[in-house]
Amino acid sequence: MNVERKLEQFLDEDVGNGDITTDSLVDPTTRSIGSVICKERAIVAGLAESIILLKLVGCEGRPQVRDSQEVPAGTVVLEINGRGVDVLKVERTLLNLLCHLSGVATATAELVNIIKTNGASARIACTRKTLPGLRYFEKKAVELGGGDAHRLRLDDAVLIKDNHLELAGSITETVRKAKAKVSFTKKIEVEATSPDQAVEAALAGADIVLLDNMTPQEVRKSLSQLEAKKLRDHILLEVSGGITRENLASYVKTGVDVISVGSITNSARAIDMSLELRSVKK
Repeated sequence: MNVERKLEQFLDEDVGNGDITTDSLVDPTTRSIGSVICKERAIVAGLAESIILLKLVGCEGRPQVRDSQEVPAGTVVLEINGRGVDVLKVERTLLNLLCHLSGVATATAELVNIIKTNGASARIACTRKTLPGLRYFEKKAVELGGGDAHRLRLDDAVLIKDNHLELAGSITETVRKAKAKVSFTKKIEVEATSPDQAVEAALAGADIVLLDNMTPQEVRKSLSQLEAKKLRDHILLEVSGGITRENLASYVKTGVDVISVGSITNSARAIDMSLELRSVKK
């Protein structure tokens, strides 16, 4: 993906034919310096994109921390230098992206920390529940928060879900079709909603079995059946659906390999940040 072009689109969406407020009030020769302040504890994400946005309008950005760094409230994360009219033009787009992506990274890091606290090695992964146009940025933020991006697009891997089974046949049949038609370089994952389906998927040759919307007790039952048939060591086991900060530890303790959570991208709370701007005397 062309990141610069995508950021230009974000900027164009906000600016339109021009910033009529700033253009009518601010002398275009006025120089300014600004500080972006993070007003709460956060894992910062989006600084790299902020620098590109600033360059697009002829301004300079100097990060004071790095992407993926945890910062306390009150931290200056970015210093800005440029014409006042240009900084004001980019301000909202820059803050929107920086606040949202930092929110995604922070939410991810909180879940990763729960796993570490429980002494486990499972991965936190996001899903394709992302906002249109923001998937690349949101998934990058997940990685900055210590998570796994999972599939970026539909061409990354095979993931056979309930609607595929409805239209294309049984788990065994769909795995066979996928193996016959898809490159050997692509992993095949199957969504299972019961322990029996999990076993069928493993027997069919799936690389990954996704236990969907199961309780921790149902996950343990699936694991027991897979272990009884000596299938557990041949697959990666993922859980997804209804997983929250409050119940995550219960899933971690089951011993699964991957825990995917849609909320870290589709409903992460934005981090509170602000831009303080000062004019520079000529």
